[in-house]
Amino acid sequence: MNSRVIKQHQSPGSPGPAPVQQQQFTLNFDPGLLERYGCLRECVATGVYQRGLKRVAIDLDMAPSNLSVQLSEDASRHFSVDSLERYIESTGDTTPIYYLIERYLRDKPQVSPAAVAQLVDLVAQMQPLLRQVGAA
Repeated sequence: MNSRVIKQHQSPGSPGPAPVQQQQFTLNFDPGLLERYGCLRECVATGVYQRGLKRVAIDLDMAPSNLSVQLSEDASRHFSVDSLERYIESTGDTTPIYYLIERYLRDKPQVSPAAVAQLVDLVAQMQPLLRQVGAA
């Protein structure tokens, strides 16, 4: 689900009533790619079936049945890296690239010692309150 917000502002340095420029921001509320797909193959398969198996198979110069088997969990035939490149080039679907970025290039969360200390203090402060309400 996407939500669009349009922000209006005047051009800088314009005297008097300047023409209003519109700037659009898109907020994406869809789950992340790692939550939507279990693996890269699932990500590509979803894109292929959304665009139409036959159409994509023609773009990749292979039979639809072969493409279908390659995108399945069949251990004997796999979707090759070359096919992935041709798929991205012919369809313009960069979702597989973003999937790989999200999966392998994420920054590891930095745990701040100060934040941990604050959290320990908050838990210590909450324990007497929880006892008062009978939750602890």
